[in-house]
Amino acid sequence: MSENSSNNGIERTQPESLRAKSIAASLTVNDLPKSLAWYRDVVGFTVDEEYQREGKLQAVSLKAGDVRILLGQDNGAKGWDRAKGVGFSMMLTTSQDVDAIAARIKENGGTLESEPADTPWGVRAFRVKDLDGFLYTISTERPGR
Repeated sequence: MSENSSNNGIERTQPESLRAKSIAASLTVNDLPKSLAWYRDVVGFTVDEEYQREGKLQAVSLKAGDVRILLGQDNGAKGWDRAKGVGFSMMLTTSQDVDAIAARIKENGGTLESEPADTPWGVRAFRVKDLDGFLYTISTERPGR
């Protein structure tokens, strides 16, 4: 259907396209306690909620500003050797000083995939990979952009 309808003066194609408001990642990790420590103590996420089953930690919901990540313990059903974090990366934007964030990550034992640098598209960014190979680009707009 290509019929248009007016909604608050905005023309929209029908049926309407998806208009999401946020995205959250759910990641399966090899060692939940180690991954939790990395996200919390190295990068600076905070724990939103922990999920246990029969007294054993199964998943942890983390937050950093408006960003939400759920870490779940791999149960091995698809094989312990399967690759994780391959083929995509996640981008986190912040108004904070990315150089200071990168320095804190290194001070807390993390390793950067790339140092903070200015990009031609107007952001200052660096890359970091978690313990399971999930890659993040953390960036902020440069002043004056």
